[in-house]
Amino acid sequence: MVLGKDGIILVVMYMEPLAHLSRPEKLSDVIGQKHLIGENKVLSNLINNKKIFSMILYGPPGTGKTTLAYAMINELNLPFGFLNAVINSKKNFDEMVIRAKAEDNFILIMDEIHRLNKDKQDLLLPYLESGIITLIGMTTANPYHSINPAIRSRCQLFELRPLSEEDILDGLRGSLDSLNGIEVTDEALNYIASLAGGDLRFAYNLLEVSYYSTSDFKVDLEVVKRINNKPNLYIDKNDDGYYDVISAFQKSIRGSDVDAALHYLARLIAAEDLDIIFRRLSVIAYEDIGLANPAIGPRLNACIAACERLGLPEARIPLGEIVIEMALSPKSNSAHDAINTALNDVYKGNVGKVPSHLKTNSKDYKYPHSYKGSYVKQQYLPDELLGKKYYVPKTTSKYEISIKQIYDKIQNK
Repeated sequence: MVLGKDGIILVVMYMEPLAHLSRPEKLSDVIGQKHLIGENKVLSNLINNKKIFSMILYGPPGTGKTTLAYAMINELNLPFGFLNAVINSKKNFDEMVIRAKAEDNFILIMDEIHRLNKDKQDLLLPYLESGIITLIGMTTANPYHSINPAIRSRCQLFELRPLSEEDILDGLRGSLDSLNGIEVTDEALNYIASLAGGDLRFAYNLLEVSYYSTSDFKVDLEVVKRINNKPNLYIDKNDDGYYDVISAFQKSIRGSDVDAALHYLARLIAAEDLDIIFRRLSVIAYEDIGLANPAIGPRLNACIAACERLGLPEARIPLGEIVIEMALSPKSNSAHDAINTALNDVYKGNVGKVPSHLKTNSKDYKYPHSYKGSYVKQQYLPDELLGKKYYVPKTTSKYEISIKQIYDKIQNK
C-alpha cells in the first residue's frame, strides 16, 4: 500500500513477470547450456561437491545468466546479495562488504559487471582476493575485452550460448501453468520460439503479452502476430557478437559465398550502421580483391556516394549490387601480403641505408624518363636488402597476369 494525495491509501499491485515466475530453483531444471550443466559437467560438479568459486557468466541476453546464478546459490543455500555495477552506488557496495564480513560464504551477484568503475573495483578486489566475497558476475559483453584484468584474473569465465528453438519451446511449455486458463496452439508456440533468436526472456514476455491481450486467454498464431512479427535480432554495437557478424561478412566475400555475404550484409543493414559497412567493404576491396580487379575500388566509391545520397532503406540496393560483384570477383591478396612483408622488415630493423644516388639532390641519380622505355638499370634497395622480394604476383586474374609480365621483364633486365 502507498499513501497518496489527501491521505488516501492506494493499493499497488505488483505482478511478477512470467520470466521470474518460470525461473527454476535447481540447476538441473535450467533450460539449455548443456556444455555447463548435466552429468559430469563443470557447474553441476561444483554444486555436487558443494563448492563455488568466483566466476563471470557471459553471453547474449535471455540465455540464463541470472537464472544460473540464483539456481546455484539456492542449491547450496548460501547468503547472497545482488548489485548492478551501473545503478548501485559505492555505498551499496560498502554495505555488501559489511554483510560479507558478517556472513560466511557470502555470494555477491553482480549484473553489468563490465561497467564496474575503478572505485568499486578497488573496494572489491581485496575481498575477492581473500575469499571473503565470492563473486558471480554477469555480462553480455566479452569479458576478455571489456572487464578489468584484475577482476578477470580472480574469476573463472563461463560462456553461455544462445538457446535453440527446442530449448525455447521447452521453457514456454513449462511456463504455461503460471498463466491461468491459457489455451495456446502449438503453431503459436513454435512461432514465438522462431522469433526469439535464442532469448528465452523475450519468448516469455511475448507469450505473456499475448495471454493478457486476449479476452478469453486463447492464444493462436494471429494473436501473436498482432503483437510482434519481427525476429528478436540481438544487435549491440558494443558487443563482441556484432564484430563476429562483421568478420563473417568479410570472410564470406573473401570466400566467394555470395549468399552468405548477402545474409551478413542484411544483418548489418538491420543494425543501420552504414559506416561500418563502408569501411569493411573498403578494406575488402584492397585486401582481398586488390590487383585481381583494381576497378572494384572506384566502383565501391561510387556505391558509397550513392548510398550517402539515398540513405536507408534505399541504400540497401546499391549495397546488395556491390556485395554480389565483390563476392564473385576474382581475388588476390598479393598487394596486402607485399606491404605486410615490407612492414615486418621495417619493424625488425631490416632497413639499411638509402643508396647515395637516391638521396636528395644527388648528381648520380639516373632519371628513368630520359631513357628508352622509361627504364634504366640502377640500384634502389639498400645494400642490406638487395635481392629482397616483397611482391609475389598471383595468376588468378587477367590484370595481375599482365602486370606480372611487366614485373618479370623488369626483373630479367
